[in-house]
Amino acid sequence: MENTECISAEKSTHVSVADQDHAWVFFDHKGVVHYEFIAQGQTVNQQCYLEVLTRLRESDRRRRPGLWPDKWIFYHDNAPAHDALRFREFLAKSSITKMDHPPYSPDFAPCDFWLFPKLKNALKGQRFADLSDIQRNVKTLLQCIPENDFQDCFRQWHHRLTKCIASQGEYFEGDSSR
Repeated sequence: MENTECISAEKSTHVSVADQDHAWVFFDHKGVVHYEFIAQGQTVNQQCYLEVLTRLRESDRRRRPGLWPDKWIFYHDNAPAHDALRFREFLAKSSITKMDHPPYSPDFAPCDFWLFPKLKNALKGQRFADLSDIQRNVKTLLQCIPENDFQDCFRQWHHRLTKCIASQGEYFEGDSSR
């Protein structure tokens, strides 16, 4: 996928800090492209998701203009807001190619198998004064992840998808990609 940017988003991609606190993180093989903390009590619905994606699109357009828009592949899980008609229309209007996520497969979402465990492990055992303290720490951690770690994540993801294809979509246990 040379010269193609695959943005991985797990939308209800979230790092749960409390039941209603989320961080949405969008990244590619070079690192974090965009992240946002969703306010406590914010309903994560189609409208919220489209607003986040609009900000993601503008952020990416400014940071990586050479990849916009024809070399952008968007991948996220299959939460209802991610497959809504308004969302599909937004992708079409924005010339964004969407890569489908297999149903009932959280082990294929890079945020779920790689990023969130990495963040949770780094934050484990720490005490935070308040939500803004947690957000500062998460932001710092995101900025400190080296590019080669993101590349390794995408290699792991490719391995998982290849294994799924080889098993013709049947369930399999374990992952020897690590």
